[in-house]
Amino acid sequence: MKTVTPFLAITIATLCASAIPAADKKDVTIVRDYTDVVAPPDQAAYETGVKRFNQCLAQHGYKYAWTAWVHETGDTYTYSYTTDPVAWESFDAMHAQGAACDAALRTEVNPHLKRETSAFIQIMPELSHMPPNMGLGTGYIEVTNFKLKPGHEASEAFTTAAKKITAAAEKSKWPNYYSIGMIRDGGDDAPDFVLVSPAKSWAELEKDTDPSVWQMVENVYGKEAGKAIRKSVNDALQSVTSHVDSYSESLTYKPSGK
Repeated sequence: MKTVTPFLAITIATLCASAIPAADKKDVTIVRDYTDVVAPPDQAAYETGVKRFNQCLAQHGYKYAWTAWVHETGDTYTYSYTTDPVAWESFDAMHAQGAACDAALRTEVNPHLKRETSAFIQIMPELSHMPPNMGLGTGYIEVTNFKLKPGHEASEAFTTAAKKITAAAEKSKWPNYYSIGMIRDGGDDAPDFVLVSPAKSWAELEKDTDPSVWQMVENVYGKEAGKAIRKSVNDALQSVTSHVDSYSESLTYKPSGK
């Protein structure tokens, strides 16, 4: 399985500022995510409603992109929409610009929802292994959610270990890329961190990594240190879940000129 998260022998938008100058990235690290679940009989009507909502945004000159991802595994009949990474103040402008289409959203989309969740995701460049200007592409993403044990110690242990893993990946030029974000204001059941790994195809997604993430870590730090890093991650985790999403061009909103 092409994954960078075999921490518990388990195989996590969106999360890479693909065309932002390095000097500005510190100010544009927040992604908004909405995840919708629909009933199978409502799927066609829901997708039609999203397309009409996007048409409304275009007619009003809405300037912010929303990338659509369809969940292929896990909780299917589920759709996620992510902004590009932006600064916090951009969400005020998003809200103001999108108000003209609130009615379309309520009448065309909301009636077909079983439920919807939303959260902000703060991109953590120091925990991520992505080449400059590399986005998630238009293929697939493997999304892994990490729920940590309660307390500051678990969070500190996880982030410290993730930094070491990323430093090893950078040093060894490990060719398996990923981006990690911290979930903010996601509700009681939300994970604490999310990891996203892009792939162009199912074949690439399912391909075993060589070396594996833990072999790569041991190659850089040594066997004993590598085992210690792995243990610190496992000890910090309460649960891990994952799913695969595919990019949906028809449901994605792109501002004019982009």
